[in-house]
Amino acid sequence: MITAGDFRKGLTFEMDGELYQVLDFQHVKPGKGAAFVRTKVKNVMTGAIKESAFNPNDKFPKAFIETKEMQYLYNDGQLYYFMDNETFEQLPLNYEQVEEAIKYIKENETATIRFYKGKPFEVQAPNFVELVVTQTEPGVKGDTATGATKPATVETGATVQVPLFVNIDDKIKIDTRTGEYLSRV
Repeated sequence: MITAGDFRKGLTFEMDGELYQVLDFQHVKPGKGAAFVRTKVKNVMTGAIKESAFNPNDKFPKAFIETKEMQYLYNDGQLYYFMDNETFEQLPLNYEQVEEAIKYIKENETATIRFYKGKPFEVQAPNFVELVVTQTEPGVKGDTATGATKPATVETGATVQVPLFVNIDDKIKIDTRTGEYLSRV
């Protein structure tokens, strides 16, 4: 069991038969009345986000999440197929389950899939990926002193803001957690 006073970002817990992940929390101690914990939680299965206030002594069962490294195989137009590297079983997932991560994963690369009670609910791309720029406007010479950026589309279809000196066919490193350009490779 975990108490609301122990909430931290990323922690998963069960409440009312549903699985929730803490997105943000704040311990509030008003001058008058009892302390409470204000939280923003996400229903992991549905993606719904809600704000709640809890007594710091409220207890919830901690959810045990299983993670597995799986290889992204292909997309058939509706489903995205991942393969377990140990059993070679294929797992089809719909777009809603892979939405955040798929824009950074190329075919045949690995991703982390999180399961709750045997059911997949989230796909995570590696923290850093190296992708080739397929489309971007040419930078204007002499316009680099301001630290300006321009949009660039990479081989997976994601759009990233890059410095003006990045050109088509350049390989760039991207932080998938924030979607930000890190460096040229």
